[in-house]
Amino acid sequence: MKVLVAVKRVVDYNVKVRVKSDGSGVDTAGVKMSMNPFDEIAVEEAVRLKEKGAATEIVAFSAGVAACQETLRTALAIGADRGVLVSTEAELQPLAVAKLLRALVDKEQPRLVILGKQAIDDDSNQTAQMLAALLGWGQATFASKVEIDGDKARVTREVDGGLETLELALPLVVSTDLRLNEPRYVTLPNIMKAKKKPLDTLTPEDLGVDVSPRLKTLKVAEPPKRGAGIKVPDVATLVAKLKNEAKVI
Repeated sequence: MKVLVAVKRVVDYNVKVRVKSDGSGVDTAGVKMSMNPFDEIAVEEAVRLKEKGAATEIVAFSAGVAACQETLRTALAIGADRGVLVSTEAELQPLAVAKLLRALVDKEQPRLVILGKQAIDDDSNQTAQMLAALLGWGQATFASKVEIDGDKARVTREVDGGLETLELALPLVVSTDLRLNEPRYVTLPNIMKAKKKPLDTLTPEDLGVDVSPRLKTLKVAEPPKRGAGIKVPDVATLVAKLKNEAKVI
């Protein structure tokens, strides 16, 4: 079984994000970038499926600027077999990424596509669902456990009331939640091996996909700064302030 995994290059989660002075977006100049954490979980899950014998090949996919090759090399160092970069300078929105993935699925014919449930830069949480709709495949979102048995998959997913277990037929789209696994540490030998693994570069035109943005960002602004807290002498004063000033009780 071939598995396709999508990974995204985002601002590292340890970096404090700053908004551009003109409010047009987030300043990424000189900022450390890394793989989206949920996508790292997706790659780890694909590698574990291969180690269990459920998968035979793992193809990592990314779309964006040329620097996304670094993100793909990280996926290859974790254990993916080869990478595919769709190179473009355009602003990629969830629908465009879903269309690129659909075109790549038509070309690669995987039985399972695994994506992070959302990216930490735009928090859209849309690509997996859109891809499943475009392909007409079943989908299991927010997965916390994935088991493959022949042509079926049993996926445990997190819902508001607890856990829900679904049994679905392959082919299938899965999006990963935080508790699915803990990604392995990437060792230096594996980083060196990843440099020799194949990485193909395509363009949206090669796949016949129009990635023109459908949405326009009008303005990006930082959240308002929180005011300083105060100390109160006793519980009675606290309750009075919550009731009369904050008006939350």
